[in-house]
Amino acid sequence: MLLGARDADRGRRAAAELGARFVQIDVTDDASVAAAAADVASAEGRIDVLINNAGITGGAASAEELTGAEAALVLDTNAAGVVRVTTAFLPLLRASGAPAVVNVTSGLGSVALTRDPERIESKVIAPAYAASKAAVTMLTTQYAKAFGDVRFNAVDPGYTATDLNGRTGTQTVTEGTDAIVTLATEGPDAGTGRIIDRYGPLTW
Repeated sequence: MLLGARDADRGRRAAAELGARFVQIDVTDDASVAAAAADVASAEGRIDVLINNAGITGGAASAEELTGAEAALVLDTNAAGVVRVTTAFLPLLRASGAPAVVNVTSGLGSVALTRDPERIESKVIAPAYAASKAAVTMLTTQYAKAFGDVRFNAVDPGYTATDLNGRTGTQTVTEGTDAIVTLATEGPDAGTGRIIDRYGPLTW
């Protein structure tokens, strides 16, 4: 098992706790992504499942105060980062017998959920983050159509208590990773181009 992180100290600690090998990677930096792929190619030679989980919310500016630079940073990390990592790791995925990519999206990127007054997503205003996660979902479905030899699926972990939200989430990390684990461990015939949460398929 491999664990990638931008922060080397935190990444190594997390990898040690999980019994994983740490690989340093900054998804906003082409050279860092290429170096990470080369590291894995040299050490493991392939990967079976790639989980694109890097994400930031951006600053606390209101929608009225949001700048292009702030939005670009969020989109670069959350959406373009998926593109960089996926492209760099495709050869390693194709060396696997049943390769799969799991992209971590969010209900905040769903038109249906953000317009449903019964859902918490409808109460949140986060233009850059929501747009970036909508992009992640669309990248997933586009990749699923483009690559017949690699499964691409997306997962909404739900409102999970992590550093991303200051630990205010209502789910535990275990609950928030249920659907990620499902997609990462399911069989090769499970399907591609899907979006799920821990309760099942999502409508977008």
